[in-house]
Amino acid sequence: MGKRFDTGARFGVVIVGAGPAGLVLGNLLLDRGVDCVILERRDREAVEGRARAGFLAAHSVRVLTENGLGDGVRARGQEHGTCLFRSGQGEFTLDYGRRGRGEVHTVYPQQELVRDLVAEFLRRGGELRFGAEAEEISEGRVRVRGGADVTGRYVAGCDGHRGVARRTLTAQGVPTARWDHGVSWLAVLAAAPPSLAAVGYALHERGFAGHMARTRTVTRYYLQCPRGTDPAAWDEDRIWSELATRMRTAEFGPLKTGRVLERAVVDLRSDVLQSPGGGRLWLAGDAAGLISPSAAKGANLAVLQAERLARAFQEALADGDEGGLGRYAADCLPHVWRAHEFSHWMSGLLHGPAGDDAESRYGRALQYARLESLRTSRAHQDHFAENYTGI
Repeated sequence: MGKRFDTGARFGVVIVGAGPAGLVLGNLLLDRGVDCVILERRDREAVEGRARAGFLAAHSVRVLTENGLGDGVRARGQEHGTCLFRSGQGEFTLDYGRRGRGEVHTVYPQQELVRDLVAEFLRRGGELRFGAEAEEISEGRVRVRGGADVTGRYVAGCDGHRGVARRTLTAQGVPTARWDHGVSWLAVLAAAPPSLAAVGYALHERGFAGHMARTRTVTRYYLQCPRGTDPAAWDEDRIWSELATRMRTAEFGPLKTGRVLERAVVDLRSDVLQSPGGGRLWLAGDAAGLISPSAAKGANLAVLQAERLARAFQEALADGDEGGLGRYAADCLPHVWRAHEFSHWMSGLLHGPAGDDAESRYGRALQYARLESLRTSRAHQDHFAENYTGI
């Protein structure tokens, strides 16, 4: 590998967290000859079974494919280039794959991607320790609950928004920019085939509803709900009835129903660390910043950050050149903020104010004006497509 730092560290990089960011980073490092270990607090079954996002942007697919990580995506992923909007003004389909840069999404459930990445990391000879909860990070040393410390020249914090890596940086005074969208979703995973050929966004006076295909037999739905909602209060009959109302099935046809597999409430909040690292600790994925799910950007930002961080670690460990680490924030943050700006715009499009007072009526009228502009303006459609699929 060329010149190495003589620090007595056991690994070049200790990766904390086996989500998409940590697993992509680990695989890229192994491919570049960098010795690394991944520490994950959960067991393998929990890691590989957690249903999360499912939309991969063209850039993410390219990174996976070019690095030998895209076999599952190519074999089982489904390309989507359209999305559908419903409202009291009717329905229209936007063919975003023919607008902007002509890029599409690939629908591939995150748990399947994680299973692919775990299997490939182990096949490449990587060391992945499940049930290893990081308690403290200090100067390249990771203290593991109930186990021996693990040391590395660098630590990559990929352990999510509530993980120890993020806490370590914020405790050091790294400032955060934060926004609460004031919106919550009931996230429902149903054993039901997709009811639409595309992603569906429904605007309704009772609140937003969303339809997102996952596989041929599983669909993700979202229902806007009050902050503090108990998901257990929503039984299957209530869920399907409310979805039918907001998706306007009386006008556009019934939904394909099925058993509800999961239900949880998601509060739409966003934040970004001003600096995603420094010294021997660097962050990627949700650890570096949380983005609302309204535009499906989280996993795609994680892949981009993992790609940039892998290159920077390789340069630092092989050549003693930390310039890439020094540029990591400048390289990533413009993409991060572009994604946040579009996610923020999408949230405003999808969620109108409730109530019948004058300000609420004004806000909903603006919401429908945005939607009408998207329906009729080619320039608006090109802008939407470029940002919807871009990172």
